[in-house]
Amino acid sequence: MSPVTSQPTSLDSMSDTRPTRTWAKEAWIHITKHLGVGVICSVAYFDPGNWGVDLQAGSDYGYKLLFVVLLAGLFAVFLQSLACKLGVVTGLNLASHCRLLFHNRSRHPALCRWLILYPLYVLSEVAIISTDLAELLGSAIALNLLFPKLPLWGGALLTAFDVLLILACSDPLHSRPVRSFEFLIGILVLIVLVCMCILVSKLQVEWGDAFKGFIPSGALFQHGGLYTSVGILGATVMPHSLFLGSALATQDRAFVKPVSLPVAPTRVVRPNSFREQLLKLFRPVHADTLDEFETHADRSNNSISFVKAHLHHAIVDIVVNLLGVAVVINALILILASSVFHETGVKVTNADIYDAYSVLVSVVGRGAGVIFALALLCCGQSASLVATVAGQIVSEGFIRWRVSPLVRRLVTRLLGLIPSVAVAVTIGRSGVNTMLVASQVVLSITLPFIIFPLVWLTSSRTVMRVRAPTPVVPVQKETDLAEVEKQDAPGDEYLDFSNSWVITVIGYAICALILAANCYVIITLILGEGN
Repeated sequence: MSPVTSQPTSLDSMSDTRPTRTWAKEAWIHITKHLGVGVICSVAYFDPGNWGVDLQAGSDYGYKLLFVVLLAGLFAVFLQSLACKLGVVTGLNLASHCRLLFHNRSRHPALCRWLILYPLYVLSEVAIISTDLAELLGSAIALNLLFPKLPLWGGALLTAFDVLLILACSDPLHSRPVRSFEFLIGILVLIVLVCMCILVSKLQVEWGDAFKGFIPSGALFQHGGLYTSVGILGATVMPHSLFLGSALATQDRAFVKPVSLPVAPTRVVRPNSFREQLLKLFRPVHADTLDEFETHADRSNNSISFVKAHLHHAIVDIVVNLLGVAVVINALILILASSVFHETGVKVTNADIYDAYSVLVSVVGRGAGVIFALALLCCGQSASLVATVAGQIVSEGFIRWRVSPLVRRLVTRLLGLIPSVAVAVTIGRSGVNTMLVASQVVLSITLPFIIFPLVWLTSSRTVMRVRAPTPVVPVQKETDLAEVEKQDAPGDEYLDFSNSWVITVIGYAICALILAANCYVIITLILGEGN
């Protein structure tokens, strides 16, 4: 009698494939519902300001400062993840949290507002304007490279009004994500990534030396190396992206419906004429759409079901897009500059975007120059869209400025448009490059004042707690309705989502490092030793 061999049952085979099916299901849910926030936030980390700093770093030091690009990307991932967690857990963006934190903080609320809240709001607005200024200048330079007869001031005007027309279509800050806006940003980001890959593939890159650049070297302490490294950090981590990331994280992407009693459906009246639709764009934000609470104790955070459905997906989205897109594009820009200037022996002091374009055309050809300008234009346009939306978040969160989103965006664009056009008309190319670098210095100075409240809020157990649901105990049929309702009601226990002490220490260390770097840059500039 032959021995009986055991065959795997259908149940065993199903259990073997279950983890794969679960992983595939989670990946599909992430792509269809949660993909978007990371793509939008990544735009801020390779805007035209980054181009100027990365091109200078690559032309002066070759591949040796790629480590700083990677370090800045890791800082960005850390801070952006904190901002994302703040929005998912609390359902409120960073700007609104700052208002709740300082509006009625002490026994002398007026003093606290004028010494802390309003100066912090002004610094945030300065960061938004500086960011928008850099995007306008970058887009203007790109159009000038593509169409040499178009003046710089003309390019700035074209890009400004183009963004206004796009942003007038819908409000990306709805309670539900606006997929058309995210799709537009994603297309622009993809164009930038593809263009940079094509450009680098046309060059003779020493990939062995390039990968060695991700290892710390003595170039950091060479003459001007630390100064340039500080510039990379300041140009990479953007304050407005933290506000934007915390706001987009509050959106319901899994469509988690709260448990509530059924209500009678209400009729929604839609505008049926072009005039009504046009007037709707200029109507102020309704009071119900803004947070009306005065302190953190007056409001409650999101439900545990919302947090579980969004938090992990949001963190994964941030990490993948910032490391897989933003850091890669920044590294490719530096590699491009190193291959064009450093490796070919072309000596250019403080290389700018125009220098990179000219040398790239002479080394590779006119087609490469067009791709370079197209990538820069897409960077500028996508970053302008993101920065303008962030301006709306800052004004509504800090001071509850109830104006229409279109008017708010118009004000933001004009504040960045006026100085950029004035510099382009009066000074020209040299003035534009100087203004581009100056905007990054301003952003670096304002950054620690945004990081500190972000770390403080996400480390607070009071702010980052979520009410835990009370476990339901089976009841008998004779139990009255009041007892059932008592069991279903939420309890007094909370789940803590605040930072661990390790994360808190790292956050404050990053804040202190950037603050020290800013002091170093200011002292260097005063002594006349800066680039």
